[in-house]
Amino acid sequence: MQAQPTASHFVDGAYIEDEAGQAFDSFHSATGEVIARLHAATPAVIDKAMESAARAQVEWAATPPAERARVLRRAADLIRARNEELSRLESLDTAKPIQETLVADAMSGVEALEWFAAQAASIAGEAVPLGTDFAYTVREPLGVCVGIGAWNYPTQIACWKAAPALACGNAMVFKPSELTPLCTLKVAEIFMEAGAPAGLFNVVQGFGDVGAALSTHPLTAKVSLTGSVPTGAKVYSAAAAGMRHVTMELGGKSPIVVFDDADIEDAIGGAMLGNFYSAGQICSNGTRVFVQSGIRDRFLERLIERTKTIRVGDPLDPDTHMGPLISEAQRAKVVGYIEAGTREGATLAYGGGLPSGPVFDKGAFIEPTIFSDVTDDMTIAREEIFGPVLSLLSFETEDEAIARANGTPFGLAAGVFTRDLARGHRVAGQLQAGICWINTYNLTPVEAPFGGVKQSGLGRENGRAAMEFYSQLKTVHVGLGRVDSPY
Repeated sequence: MQAQPTASHFVDGAYIEDEAGQAFDSFHSATGEVIARLHAATPAVIDKAMESAARAQVEWAATPPAERARVLRRAADLIRARNEELSRLESLDTAKPIQETLVADAMSGVEALEWFAAQAASIAGEAVPLGTDFAYTVREPLGVCVGIGAWNYPTQIACWKAAPALACGNAMVFKPSELTPLCTLKVAEIFMEAGAPAGLFNVVQGFGDVGAALSTHPLTAKVSLTGSVPTGAKVYSAAAAGMRHVTMELGGKSPIVVFDDADIEDAIGGAMLGNFYSAGQICSNGTRVFVQSGIRDRFLERLIERTKTIRVGDPLDPDTHMGPLISEAQRAKVVGYIEAGTREGATLAYGGGLPSGPVFDKGAFIEPTIFSDVTDDMTIAREEIFGPVLSLLSFETEDEAIARANGTPFGLAAGVFTRDLARGHRVAGQLQAGICWINTYNLTPVEAPFGGVKQSGLGRENGRAAMEFYSQLKTVHVGLGRVDSPY
């Protein structure tokens, strides 16, 4: 089950190693096995990555947008052709089920590369008539962008950040999570094979100190982070000290509001996807499920019935629905939240335990878990758990549901299930979230912007909006008459 890369870092078009960097192991959390050993980036590696990216960015910015698009499309074609092997690596790296990674990880990266390739040639400004004079604007690249990824979707996140950055003429230095360091190296290989200049997309490994060094490097023009709110606050502060551009895609405690006229099966399906997919380790998950009291009991009964059909097991088994959590430390954290839910008076309606048996004994597995009778003040209703723990809350009126759904410092996502589309739009319009779904949940097509409000972040991934965050406007005023000066 070894997945040892050629070297820890991919810089200036080639793998490099510096064994002076702190050594760390990559584990397959389904078995506890070490699948690779790597070294964190040293200052020398970081400087080489940034300097080669700065050099490559000048060349890339001078490349016609149509040619940039061809490189992105070739990269997308290569990832598509290698989806099976890349998905297997993703399942080793993240321990997510292969049935998920085959459709949701590398292929999501493909969609981003293809879509932003199609947008590259359309990056333009506007002409502004001023009477005798006129002005025009142009969109220019920022320079070297730093991407810092989370451990739950390493390939997708790398492509979601790289695709708009490169389409706009920037270079990127990417630091994956130390928990999932392997997949992004393959993305870097593929960019080179697709014809990108050496140094255009570099990958360096490491911990928070490496992220901090990248965020404050003199050559860094922008930092794009996907991660937790506490990490985002630190990176945002560090980047702001140098007046750098930022995109922060952070965590949440998102609500799903189910009205009594909803299609119950659809609403349950959305709630399950919003809590148990990827073992609940998704930032936009709808972990507070508000169900109108008239259907609450029927909803809970059917939710438990369907949750019992989830197959927890070996992520490399194509029949597995849910694998383990990313690490033993994460499992311990989730267990602590389950204990808090029970202690504070919520009803443990299903799950909450650790599976036992040969398949599970060495892995960070946990059962899908449902709490009912949850109140807004409970810890499990206030804090991001990042595990397969669903909290069911009941409500009476539309106004109550909206007020309680908004009663959180987070604002990443929200869902509404109702057959009354007027109410669906009305409620979505009042929910404080960067993305809202009506009668579905957790769909993130690359064509639509994705990101949060309040403490869940700023800036947007995906959609044409992302290109605004990877470029800057320059205004040029053209004088066609004599200079009118009193001096």
